[in-house]
Amino acid sequence: MDETGKVDREFFEGQIASRLGAPRDDIAIGPTYGVDFGLLDIDDSVLAVATDPISILPELGFERAGRFGIRIVLSDVAVSGLTPSHVAVSLSLPPETTDEQFARFWSAIDEECRDLGVGVLTGHTARYDESRYPWVGNGTAFAVGDADDLVRPDGARPGDDLLITKGPAVETTGLLASLFPEQIDLPAETVTTAQERLDDVETVRDCAAASEAGRVTAMHDATEGGLVGALHEVAGSAGVHLDVQTDAVPMLPGVKAVSNALSMDPWRASTAGTLLLTVDPEDTDAVVSALEDRGTPVGVAGRVEDGSGVVVDGEAVDAPSGDASWPVYERLLGE
Repeated sequence: MDETGKVDREFFEGQIASRLGAPRDDIAIGPTYGVDFGLLDIDDSVLAVATDPISILPELGFERAGRFGIRIVLSDVAVSGLTPSHVAVSLSLPPETTDEQFARFWSAIDEECRDLGVGVLTGHTARYDESRYPWVGNGTAFAVGDADDLVRPDGARPGDDLLITKGPAVETTGLLASLFPEQIDLPAETVTTAQERLDDVETVRDCAAASEAGRVTAMHDATEGGLVGALHEVAGSAGVHLDVQTDAVPMLPGVKAVSNALSMDPWRASTAGTLLLTVDPEDTDAVVSALEDRGTPVGVAGRVEDGSGVVVDGEAVDAPSGDASWPVYERLLGE
């Protein structure tokens, strides 16, 4: 396993899955490939837990980087259908990070957590000589709730509708347009529009709206590998087949233009902020309405069926071996 990014299923199964410490009866969902969170049974409640890296890209501005970073961390427990309640943050900052820069970064995290009712439980903050941007630490998010309110990551059932919010490459479009605006051969107004996509990288409020509106059987945030990768993760974890029509999937302003200008496949590029939801068909209209009332674009993109694998526009598609944005980022960085 030499590739960058998240390990593949083969590496996970061979190196990690059989080495998970002591078996415990209170672990209801342990580490599972393609599953966003773990789950503990605690008396009459359940505790969802998820850990993610935290990045700081100074070019975004420290406030924007803080908001972006904490939203990524919280999203992986929000897809449990439970409300995120606490977060722990560990930061290993480069020595050149000034107190003023950190204050802007941390204030944005504080503001987002306060707005969502999330408390900072514990953490670690330090500067280290060998630390480098962008990867500067990690966050662990927690959500406590009733087991009856849980949306299982492997809960997709044949007959469910498949809903997709926001569409492909939302995160990637916002990041690349913000980091490399002069290197994207598009009108300035198009690049400015594309930069705004970074503000769409948020799922906590969408998860709450959807799970309150109807019977959501599974939710998943589309990150590395983009929508194609997320479709395979949903199908694989539940042991089902997904049939998808791309013309029903939203495409936010700026995404297609930036993807074409950079010769990037948007369907295989990271799109944190985009949710895949499987929903009982009787509740699909209610869930769609709840999301649209929030101003979140959503489409009924397909169905969950018996079988395995993913079909997009009538053709079987393989899971991506990497993320389509990585080579583009490296190319732009080297120009």
